[in-house]
Amino acid sequence: MKTFEQIEKTIASLEVNSISNERREILQPLTDFIQSKVDTNEEIRLNFICTHNSRRSHLSQVWAQAMAYHFNIKNVFCYSGGTEATALFPMAAETLKNTGFDVVKRSEDKNPVYSIKYAENEHPVICFSKTLDDDFNPQSSFAAIMTCSQADGGCPFIAGAEKRIPITFEDPKAFDNTPQQAEKYHERSIQIATELYFIFSKINA
Repeated sequence: MKTFEQIEKTIASLEVNSISNERREILQPLTDFIQSKVDTNEEIRLNFICTHNSRRSHLSQVWAQAMAYHFNIKNVFCYSGGTEATALFPMAAETLKNTGFDVVKRSEDKNPVYSIKYAENEHPVICFSKTLDDDFNPQSSFAAIMTCSQADGGCPFIAGAEKRIPITFEDPKAFDNTPQQAEKYHERSIQIATELYFIFSKINA
């Protein structure tokens, strides 16, 4: 069971030792949530939440699903949502494509639907911008992972969430339309991948 070859190479290059002890403490509650579900043989639902559901939440959703597969953790279902719906920002999709994911744009409206595959025979992650309580997402028994400080501060309560876990990332949007755009999106994607690798590597399946 392997993700696509280029994704495997990316995973092999991740520098887990770069994660500070302070950051590891922030990641621990998500590790604990996943482990508790594995221990009781329950489905693991993770909803990654950001303000616009356009960048960080999607990168997290896709990488989490890929890492669960990489570590052979069963029954993991990853979602994403926002406090408002906008669109998956094209550079976020492009960044995943450049890392080895098979990214296909399935519609051409203002909020296009993407299918993003990480392995040949696995169901693709379906990505489009939606509110966190959209009926595409789970309504109960999930962990709400707050990937941006704005959504974290603005949503002290997430209806239906079994656990609310703030793991915030800096927004690559700050570099949109600059020469550093691609580099900064890649940098954020790799940080998210590294931290999710660390989380899933700790799970005893």
